[in-house]
Amino acid sequence: MIARLWRRRPADDVDTPAADDVPPSIPRRPATVTRDALEVARARLSAAGAVFAVLFAVIALRMAHVSLLREAGENTGPGTAVAGNTVRAERAEIVDRNGVVLATSLPVASLFVNPRQVIDVEEASRKIAGVLPEFKPEDIREKLESGKSWIWVKRALSPREQDAVNRLGLPGFEFQNQERRIFPQGAVAPHILGYTDIDNVGTAGIEKSFDQRLRQGERLTLSIDMRLQRFVEQELVRAVQKFSAIGATAVVMDVNTGELLAMASLPAYDPNHHRTISPEALFNRSTLGVYEQGSTFKIFNTAMVLDTGRFTPTSVFDASQPIKIDRFTISDYHGQNRAMTISDIFKYSSNIGSAKMALEVGIDGQRAFFEKIGMLKPVPIELPEVGRPLYPKHWRKINLLTIAFGHGMSVTPLHVVAGTAAMINGGVYYPPTLLKRDGPRAADSGVRVIKATTSAHMRDLLRLVVTEGTGKEADVPGYEVGGKTGTAEKPGKSGYREKALISSFVGVFPMRSPRYIVMVSMDEPKGTKDTGGYATGGWVAAPSVKAIIQELTVLYGIPPVDPALAAKSMAAADAAAAREAAKSAPAPAPPSVTTKPGAAKTAGVTIDQILGSTPQAGGR
Repeated sequence: MIARLWRRRPADDVDTPAADDVPPSIPRRPATVTRDALEVARARLSAAGAVFAVLFAVIALRMAHVSLLREAGENTGPGTAVAGNTVRAERAEIVDRNGVVLATSLPVASLFVNPRQVIDVEEASRKIAGVLPEFKPEDIREKLESGKSWIWVKRALSPREQDAVNRLGLPGFEFQNQERRIFPQGAVAPHILGYTDIDNVGTAGIEKSFDQRLRQGERLTLSIDMRLQRFVEQELVRAVQKFSAIGATAVVMDVNTGELLAMASLPAYDPNHHRTISPEALFNRSTLGVYEQGSTFKIFNTAMVLDTGRFTPTSVFDASQPIKIDRFTISDYHGQNRAMTISDIFKYSSNIGSAKMALEVGIDGQRAFFEKIGMLKPVPIELPEVGRPLYPKHWRKINLLTIAFGHGMSVTPLHVVAGTAAMINGGVYYPPTLLKRDGPRAADSGVRVIKATTSAHMRDLLRLVVTEGTGKEADVPGYEVGGKTGTAEKPGKSGYREKALISSFVGVFPMRSPRYIVMVSMDEPKGTKDTGGYATGGWVAAPSVKAIIQELTVLYGIPPVDPALAAKSMAAADAAAAREAAKSAPAPAPPSVTTKPGAAKTAGVTIDQILGSTPQAGGR
C-alpha cells in the first residue's frame, strides 16, 4: 500500500515531477518521452482537422456549384436534381476529306428516378406521362413500384422535355448529362459511318471500327468526298426507280491510292433513326453483299492469261462451238460462232473464249492468281461489315471454266473494284481504304500483282469495250472512258433464276493515265422500253457510271482529252436531260439531310445465299 499521497506540483511547473513527490512504487518517466507524446498528439489532431476541413470545403463547393447552375437555368424546377452537369462531349468528330462534319456528339440529359424518394407514386406517374407522351401512367408506375433504388425513365431527352420535367418539381427524379451522336448529313453515307448505341458506343460501320480512337477524342478524317457521295446516292435512287430494282450499290475509288471517294448501298437509312430501320436497309451491299459477278470477272481472267507472257491481245482461241462438260453447256450471250482474238473475246464478252483461255493457265494457276489479287479473303477495309468470298473447296475443271466468266465464285463489289484498279494502274494492288491517305503512305501500301505491260494491254481492252463493245452507254466523249459489263443470274433453290440478275458495269478513266474507277451494280433490275426490255449491265448500270464520271470531271476540274468533243457531248446531254425532265415525274428525293427517315429505302431486299454452283448458261 502506498504510504502517502502523490501531491501535484503547481501548474507553472509541470514539466518534471520532483523526486520527493513521486511515490516510491511508481517509476519515473523521462522528460523527453512526455514531450514526444505531446508532439505526436498535436500532429494527429492537426491532420484530422485538415482532412475535415477539406471535406467540408468540397461539400460547400459542390453545393455552391449546383446552386449556381440552377440560377443559370440548368435546372429551373423547384424539386428536380441534376447529376453530373460538367459533362463535355468527348467522342470525337468524323469528317470527310474536306473537313465536312459527318458525325459529332452533343450533350443531352437523361432522366432517372430513385423510387424510394418518390412521395406520391400516382401523382408522379400521371405528371411524368403528361410531359413524356410516349409513356402511359401505368408505364411510369411500373418503374416506380419496381423496388429498385435507381432506374432509367428516359434516355436523351430533348431540351423541351428536360425543361418540362424540371418544372414538375418531383422529388426522386434527376438528370444525368450524357452524349448523343448526331449525323448532320442525315441519310448520307450511313453504311460507311454506322451508328452508336444509347451509351454512345460504336456498334456499326466506322463508328464501331474506330470506337476506341473516337472515345479518346481523336478526330477521324475519311477519304470520302461528301459532295460526290451525295451525288452517287441520288443517281442510285434514280436508277433503282427507273429500272424497278430491289437494290443497288456504287463505289468510286482512286486507283493510285486505294482511297474510296464514295460508296453507296440501297436501300439506305438515316443513322439518326437507325433503331427503326429494317435489316435489309442496314445491309451494306458494297462490302457485305457476296455475289457472282458475271463478266466483270473476265477482266481478271484476261489479265491472268496475258501475264503469263505466252499470249498477246492478238492470240486466237476457237469460240465457234459451245463447251459441254459433264451435264452443263457453256455458251455465249453475244455469240460470234468463230475463232476470236483475245481482244475480240473481251470486246464481245465471250464465255466460250474466256473458258478456253483459262484452260491455258490451269486450276492451280487460276487459284494462285485470284489469291494474289485478294479474291479469296475478305476485302481489307476499315469496316466490321465485310463478306467472306465463296469459292470451291475442291477446285475442279468445271470451276476453272465457269470462274473465267464470273460464275461459281462469289465476291463483293469492293473486291471487283480493288482488283480492277490493280489491272489498269500499272499492276499495283492498293488495299481499299476509307481513311484519307497521303502519297507516301499510299505508295508503301501497294503490292505489284501483274506486269506493267499486262496492265497497259488491259487499258486498251477496257477502252475497246466502251468504243466498240457492250459498254457504249458508259462513254463520255472527250474523256476516254474504259470499262466492262457484267451480268449474272442469281442462284435459287433449284438452280439459276433467269430473270433475277445482278447487272453491273465497272468503268475507268481517263484511260491514258487512269485516276478513278467507278462501279455500279443493280440487283434484279427490269428492262424498260428505252432498253428494248434488256436488263443487262450495259443497259442498266453503264448509264449511271457515265453520270458519275461526268460529275467527277466537273467536281475535280478534270480536263478532257478532246475539248471540242466533250463540249458537244455535254450540250447533247443537257438537251436530253431537259427532255427527260419535261416528260417524267418529279425527281426522286435524294437520301439527304432533308429526307424523312426511311425515305431512301427501296423495295425490300432479299439477301440470297450464294451457292456457288454451276450456271446453266453463262453470264453477260
